[in-house]
Amino acid sequence: MQLRCQQAELERALHQVSRAVARRSTLPVLSNVLLVADEGALRVTATNLEIALSVTLPADVLEPGQLSVRADVFSDFIGSLPRQEVTLTVSPGNTDLRVTCGTSKARIPGIPAEDFPTIARIGDQPPTAAVSTEVLREAIGQVVFAAATDDSRPVLAGVLLEFRGQELTLAAADGFRLSVRTLSLPQPAATDLAIIVPAKALGELARVVADGEETVHLLVTPNRSQVLARSGRLEFLSRLIDGSFPEFRQIIPKQWRTRVTVDREAFLAAARRAKIFAQSNNEVVKLQFLPGDSELDPGSMVVSAQAADAGDTEDVLPARVDGPEATIAFNGRYLTDVLSVAKATEIAIEMTSPNAAGVFRPVGDDSFVHVVMPMVIGTA
Repeated sequence: MQLRCQQAELERALHQVSRAVARRSTLPVLSNVLLVADEGALRVTATNLEIALSVTLPADVLEPGQLSVRADVFSDFIGSLPRQEVTLTVSPGNTDLRVTCGTSKARIPGIPAEDFPTIARIGDQPPTAAVSTEVLREAIGQVVFAAATDDSRPVLAGVLLEFRGQELTLAAADGFRLSVRTLSLPQPAATDLAIIVPAKALGELARVVADGEETVHLLVTPNRSQVLARSGRLEFLSRLIDGSFPEFRQIIPKQWRTRVTVDREAFLAAARRAKIFAQSNNEVVKLQFLPGDSELDPGSMVVSAQAADAGDTEDVLPARVDGPEATIAFNGRYLTDVLSVAKATEIAIEMTSPNAAGVFRPVGDDSFVHVVMPMVIGTA
């Protein structure tokens, strides 16, 4: 193998795939990056067997070939080089990678490419769906935090991706809250199907998809064991979780008794203040909805928290209250989580009773809904 490429391009590619390098593994090859030189390009790949990342960069390939080398050593050395042309060479019958850049040289021992795991690629296959990069990243951010963080129920540690015609729905739940985001696809999906992607993997996808690329192409493998994504020169792969996701649409309450509309930023600020005190009282933040007595006084919402050893706090926010006076309590972190990802200026909270789930909906945006189970209101 022999090729020439630009140091800046190679450094960027190594940085992009670094998130898939296994940090602790009994298989040494998983701490490596795979270098494949062919047809005027160099492809750099890393995998930890949960996800894989590949980046292709332009290169002057004098002799095609492939080899895997230690990711940390190779990345650190390439990052230390000047912004000049880099030459990578592997002699026939040898597994040492020789790197040359200006007056700098290095020899890095490698492992034969045959020992590196086989990574599926989209290639020329028609994708299952194409999604706007910006919209997909926002949608992932609005649901991934609601997935379970333990593997006691594997399907809840994942995010459901449901392709139906020209709609893609993402849903995540941990048993205490449910987050659902629906987005429109530019073109109908190749087939209707539902898959469960590990939440951590989906979070990585949102981080690595290129800012400059407008579209992410998604492909579900025929055996539905993996999902691939391509954004520009980057390809991403994740295993899928086998199982059935809960019927989330049945969890969302269809009716409400009291509905409150409030400024989201003001509510978020008040919830953050309340959370300071709620930490000493099982994270309980209480919301009290007070209807107004005229059109000029539509009502208010009181956000409060108290703890015997920390003290107490209270914010009174102007709000439109429809229905009777009501009180409900939520985990303070759950409140700040949903208020941080909802993008609307105002948010509506719907409830039927203090012991039934509350529903959060951004006003004017039907694509996002969040359901949270209430907490028992006790005395500090």
